[in-house]
Amino acid sequence: MAESKSLRKPVYTKVGQLRPGTSGHTLTVKVVSTKMVLQKGRADGPQVHQMRIAECLVGDETGMIIFTARNEQVDLVKEGTTVTLRNAKIDMFKGSMRLAVDKWGRVEVAEPASFTVKEDNNLSLIEYELVNVVEE
Repeated sequence: MAESKSLRKPVYTKVGQLRPGTSGHTLTVKVVSTKMVLQKGRADGPQVHQMRIAECLVGDETGMIIFTARNEQVDLVKEGTTVTLRNAKIDMFKGSMRLAVDKWGRVEVAEPASFTVKEDNNLSLIEYELVNVVEE
């Protein structure tokens, strides 16, 4: 008997729909720019001790956000590349949103996207305040 295991088609999220505290996003974005912010360990040293972090501005036709690429992810997010982020989550950094993919997700190089990145809607520039609601 054939096993009927239906793979759920991932629902793609647009950058403009991202909100603080959410996860499990799959999105296809273009890499607008990349900036190495941390590089520890020697390039010729053991991979285990290497740590690289790059902040990449990524986006689609709805907006842009900073994606924090770690270690081998850094090699995939080159400027001008289109990537698919699977199971990405929103991290908060100093009150603003950052997109990240941890060990439960994947970064994959995708076919070049046809959209133009909406550069005047950078979600990482919006500051969120943690508001404590006081019941009167």
